[in-house]
Amino acid sequence: MKLAVFDYDSTLMNGETIDFLAKEFGVENQIATITTSAMNGEIDFFESLNKRVSLLKGLEYNRALKVCKNLPFTTGAKETISTLKKHNFIVVCFSGGFNIATSYSKNILGVDEDFSNTLHYKDNLLTGLVSGEMMFADSKGYMLQKLQKLLNINKNDTVAIGDGANDISMFKHSGTKIAFCSKDVLKKEADIIVDKRDLREILHTIL
Repeated sequence: MKLAVFDYDSTLMNGETIDFLAKEFGVENQIATITTSAMNGEIDFFESLNKRVSLLKGLEYNRALKVCKNLPFTTGAKETISTLKKHNFIVVCFSGGFNIATSYSKNILGVDEDFSNTLHYKDNLLTGLVSGEMMFADSKGYMLQKLQKLLNINKNDTVAIGDGANDISMFKHSGTKIAFCSKDVLKKEADIIVDKRDLREILHTIL
């Protein structure tokens, strides 16, 4: 048994969930600027996440759910996951984004489990607060180590696929590190770089 860990935003999904929510709420420019800085590793991930989510305060939760159920998957995402599972991979999604996107997409894509963050809401309005399992720059690496221990899967049998600075921590505990259409800060940590936006491109590198 092997383990494949995918980032969600801009890896399994073609874009950043928070940017789609920001567009729905009319704050896309403010949030996009912070997102770019965070993914390039220019500002602390925890700080940037809280800043961005605070700008969504007042967005109706039902509207947010609708947006997250209509996000565009990256070309080849379903086929890639299906193929990996046929080759005895457990496939997991780690996201610094939100479970209203990852938990919905998990069943469509065939992912075994997802780990992400929760947008708080009250009276059907987002409160501007967030909490969860992927709040910090090192959260993915920390969770990956827990999974490896639980599943009895070692580093050499682990593949990590991501695009941004907050994926560096999971790369440190992966035998195969794939930077997929990624920021330069992650390419420096990768041993495989894929610049074509089709996830099927990663299959011949790991199978």
